[in-house]
Amino acid sequence: MFDNLIESKARKQKATGGIVFSALLHAGLITAAVYGTLQAKEQMEKPKAEKVEFVEMKKKEEPPPPKDEPKPPPPDVVAPPPIAKGFQVLTAPIKVPDVIPQIDLSKHVTDEADFSGKGVAGGIARGVVGGTPIVNQDQPYFEFQVEKQVATAPGNSGPRYPDMLRSSNVEGEVLATFVVDTTGRAEMSTFKVLKSSHDLFSNAVKAALVNMKFYPAEIGGRRVKQLVQQTFQFSLSKQ
Repeated sequence: MFDNLIESKARKQKATGGIVFSALLHAGLITAAVYGTLQAKEQMEKPKAEKVEFVEMKKKEEPPPPKDEPKPPPPDVVAPPPIAKGFQVLTAPIKVPDVIPQIDLSKHVTDEADFSGKGVAGGIARGVVGGTPIVNQDQPYFEFQVEKQVATAPGNSGPRYPDMLRSSNVEGEVLATFVVDTTGRAEMSTFKVLKSSHDLFSNAVKAALVNMKFYPAEIGGRRVKQLVQQTFQFSLSKQ
């Protein structure tokens, strides 16, 4: 019927000015985006300035070094006196053991040259002439081993005569041995009766010996113990 179709809504042709404006707007946006990116990069790469504050710390005061005190002088070294040239004497025990004693292998081996009998008693074969004898204050010596023997001190009272034996006109004697220590007293544990006329005489001697005083024996000027053998006489005066 109709040779030409009519468009219900005709399309409007875009104007040239609008196209130019749109191009400029996009170019501006792109430029702004690039510029902003560069500025952000510069800000990130730019070193940050840090504020550093220095605080001065006071040094801890150290205590002053100790003063060097003068050292005490070294002690005087006292050389022991030389041992006398002489010989040793074997001392028999006061109490004879009833069992075989144990052998001490740690003790010094006995030198037979020390028992020659020549020189000073208490010395050794390798000693020095004029030296000091070896003195053992815990060991009792015999009478012939000491330089100064035990002597009875004045003022001692003798043993009391037993009344029963006196009334019976019985006389007698007691031969006893005992050790006198370095204080001049008899060691009653060593008292031993070797010979006695009567037991009452023996008891009288033992009771008196407790209170008796002696001058102790000496070797090289030193007090030592000595084994004493003494006879006590009990006799009645004849009228």
